[in-house]
Amino acid sequence: MTKIARNNLHGMQIIAYNQQNKIRKIKRFQIFVLARFLHVNKMPPQILMKRLVHKMKLQSLIDHATKYADMTVAVAAAEDEEVIDAVTMALDRHFGKFVLYGDHEQIVQLLRRKGYANSEHIEVVHANSAVQAAELAVKAVHFNEANVLMKGNIPTAALLKAVLNKEYGLRTGKVLSHVAVFEVPGYDRFIMVTDAAMNISPDLEQKAQIVANAVAVARSIGIDMPKVAPLAAVEVVNPAMPATVDAAALTMMQKRGQIKDCIIDGPLALDNAVSAIAAEHKRIDSEVAGRADILLVPDIEAGNMLYKSLVYFANAKVGAVIAGAKAPIVLTSRADSAESKLYSLALAVCSASK
Repeated sequence: MTKIARNNLHGMQIIAYNQQNKIRKIKRFQIFVLARFLHVNKMPPQILMKRLVHKMKLQSLIDHATKYADMTVAVAAAEDEEVIDAVTMALDRHFGKFVLYGDHEQIVQLLRRKGYANSEHIEVVHANSAVQAAELAVKAVHFNEANVLMKGNIPTAALLKAVLNKEYGLRTGKVLSHVAVFEVPGYDRFIMVTDAAMNISPDLEQKAQIVANAVAVARSIGIDMPKVAPLAAVEVVNPAMPATVDAAALTMMQKRGQIKDCIIDGPLALDNAVSAIAAEHKRIDSEVAGRADILLVPDIEAGNMLYKSLVYFANAKVGAVIAGAKAPIVLTSRADSAESKLYSLALAVCSASK
């Protein structure tokens, strides 16, 4: 073997050794991280693997919704392309029947473009205005002709005015609240946020009802005993911070059976609610800390910022409903994608099934 060949061989052996050494270090680090995770979460390895394999995705809501193909959705002011996209996407996935209220000609044109002008699962009902469309759609739900109400091309205030009508509305005596279900990259569970859109500054009694609404939605998608974290800036009760006082009161209300079918512990800061490592670092011993399913925000500003941070910074997918009415309400924003509207529809159908 020539000197050059020996040098090349020696060089290749050094490279191979370095690569193997690097792989060994990576594997050791992975084992360390896994062991740390198991220790912090007090979780047997087989449970971890099961959770990793069965990571919760919003697609599972669509799969679940297909079991309820006979559910009818009443759409108020349906002459909106994003709404029609969501409707046709739902029909492509074989869930739901739809009654579309609004300008008949515009709706039919949109359906024709999507190839659904003659679908047996769609009925188009003409309305002279968005206000009339809202009235007709709400009445359909009120009289049990539809199971879900969906907002189309109509201001939220106009739709809610019909929802709250004393004669034909959807009041139940409960607080109406917004419940969002997020699929966050890197998490093996859904993260639910409430209330980011309806109640501006809820008091303790309203927060208890908001929790009850969120728990009902969680149970409808298979989370039988959701863990609820009332959020605040700190983890201790401070009389100067009303959010911490309410959080402690909600915790005690759950322990005494005033709020059922969930586990509540707070106040918790956001990091301690969703990160077991952060909770351990602060020595917080709690069934909820690091494992929260539902994040209860103190007011609408905090909820709105958290909601949009998850969407725009974390690239989270989301579906949301208004709960607490006679039927679930899909109250999406015009800025929401057709995909988000589809997830919201699936979530509403799942909620209505319960």
